[in-house]
Amino acid sequence: MLKNIRFWIKYSYIQLSRKAFYLQNRIQMTEFMYMIILSVIIGFVAGFGSVGVKYLIEFISRLAFSGDGNILEIVSATPWYLIVMIPTLGGLFVGLFANFVVPESKGHGVTEVIQSLLTKGGVIKPIVAVGKSITSAVTIGTGGSVGFEGPIVQIGASIGSTVGQFFKVPSRRLRTLVGCGAAAGIAATFNMPIAGALFAIEVIMMDYAAYQLFPIIISSVIATVISHHYFGNYAEFIASPIILDNYFEIINFFVLGVFCGLISFFMIKSIYFFEDLFHNKIKIPVYIKPAIGGLIIGIIGIHFPYVIGVGNDSIMLALNNNMIWYMALSLIFIKIVSTSITLGSGGSGGMLSPALFVGAMSGFSFGYGLEFFGISSTLSYGTYAFIAMGGLIAGTVRAPLTAILMVFELSKQSSSILPLMIVVTISIILSTKLSRESVYTLKLVMDKIRIKSFNEKNILRSIPVKDVYTNKFISLKENTPYGKITETLLKINDPCISVVSLDGKFMGIVSMSTLKETLLDNDFMRDVVIAGDIADKMLPNVTIFDDCYKVMDLCRIYDIEGIPVVDDEDKTKQLGMIWIKDVNDYLQKEVEHIEHTSDLATKISQINKDEEIPFIPGYVIAELKAPKSFIGRTISGLKVRSEYGVEIISIKKYENDDEVIKALPKADYIISEGDSLIIAGQTEKVNILRDLN
Repeated sequence: MLKNIRFWIKYSYIQLSRKAFYLQNRIQMTEFMYMIILSVIIGFVAGFGSVGVKYLIEFISRLAFSGDGNILEIVSATPWYLIVMIPTLGGLFVGLFANFVVPESKGHGVTEVIQSLLTKGGVIKPIVAVGKSITSAVTIGTGGSVGFEGPIVQIGASIGSTVGQFFKVPSRRLRTLVGCGAAAGIAATFNMPIAGALFAIEVIMMDYAAYQLFPIIISSVIATVISHHYFGNYAEFIASPIILDNYFEIINFFVLGVFCGLISFFMIKSIYFFEDLFHNKIKIPVYIKPAIGGLIIGIIGIHFPYVIGVGNDSIMLALNNNMIWYMALSLIFIKIVSTSITLGSGGSGGMLSPALFVGAMSGFSFGYGLEFFGISSTLSYGTYAFIAMGGLIAGTVRAPLTAILMVFELSKQSSSILPLMIVVTISIILSTKLSRESVYTLKLVMDKIRIKSFNEKNILRSIPVKDVYTNKFISLKENTPYGKITETLLKINDPCISVVSLDGKFMGIVSMSTLKETLLDNDFMRDVVIAGDIADKMLPNVTIFDDCYKVMDLCRIYDIEGIPVVDDEDKTKQLGMIWIKDVNDYLQKEVEHIEHTSDLATKISQINKDEEIPFIPGYVIAELKAPKSFIGRTISGLKVRSEYGVEIISIKKYENDDEVIKALPKADYIISEGDSLIIAGQTEKVNILRDLN
């Protein structure tokens, strides 16, 4: 019964989506206006979604920890055995739910959104929004030491992706809509529309392209307006204005930036140390691990209730100078470990709020340290706590503009901009020096997912269909009975079969998904339906002169795994099939080739004398001083290739101690004394040439 319900829901969704797609093609509307309309829709839906999740977290939190006052006061008054039991039960629920009900809800949130953009073109299943809402609400509501911005970003991104998939927007626009959802989630969560939009662009999209900026801003603003309606327009944290009586105190902010960079590095490494510990070292059922993490958090919470939940109340204590210095110093490391255990064990939550917490405690401790060592400062401990929050965001997330504007919008204090710029810059420089990847991208690198420094879209556009497609495919006549179609599809590895007319002209394809839609009526179909009846004749096709970017875009829009390749002049003549898996394999080879070439070019530019760089087995690239017998002779006259079996690929010419590289020198180039040759060839032949000196 449940399977039938899910089938009809999916079937109805597909039909509505197709009708919406065809309707949109009939309406005369510019692409820009169309994206603006979709961004408004996403802003509304993601805004209400964020509000709903925050209310759900509040409900579960009040249900788990009953009492009066803020969450810190309530937890402090809760019996110790409940502080241990509540996070444990919450972790058990999350483990069971994430592994057996909605597996798509696993993960931290932001990292999974970035991964979907890098590997799936922004496609995120709608069920993620539902599953993530539940797991994050339970994790945070029962005391998990994480923030709610990570899951809300994933929920918003899922909403943006779902809207884009429903209206079948092209891949380049789907990525933008995912960014719209992520921006709306952050903006509604923290009441910061500017930082929300920048977070989506800097962290999620990693791309400042102008065409995607406007829809993201609109979604962010719409979601913020909705948040204002329910929670009001107020600063998340109250901070005093920063007044620098002595501008020499700016030096203190440079030192604070160094301190924040070191703590950021420790936080990144701690999170992934515990993730590796729980995933690879602790050999117990996966669904039990979040309960173990909850148990540890509960034990820590008995003595340090500050780490239970998001921790905004504890941050306010530091900002208001109501924290004891040794407690603040201890909480830097206790919060980092608590967050690492919650996330590493499988809990669902974000890392921005813990970074704000750790930053506040770091800044407070730093301010006390200045006083302890007798360093003059007119600023309070709370002021340093406030500024250090931006330093930790920058050092862990590696998004400087987001960090500056985030702290500004959280406090509405414009006087914070100057010290924030200093601390953020120093923190991110040092943290990047110590760890190349951010708290989000490190997991992707560990999973061998490439953070692309090149444009994958351009690579796909450079690959013609004729280089990838296969002329081996199976086709059935249009009068083939339903039973034979089913039998053939189940026997072969391909997910679809071509259908041709009785005279051999291409008509369409029958896919496994088409059969699934009719399997419930299998007995009826077997007797009356033939291939021509169920062949999808509306699906697009490509020619050998099209590029693979078009193939991938069409496959995503129509939710198919391959596209027929037809003759350029006669569309009824099928030449073969091109499959997504073959395109991905070819793309992977191209990427590896580009990276290898780029790496080799870098090594060549940095090569030193008497150094050799192997590039294929038995062959090296080396730099050597031009032999005396070469001086005064042209390259063509030397006949290096035929006489010595090597190739001169460039020449380093030194003029007035300045190095000038002449790439691909001409045949009539005359070699001068002091020239260095960059040569490539077999190792032994390179050594023979080296011995001429």
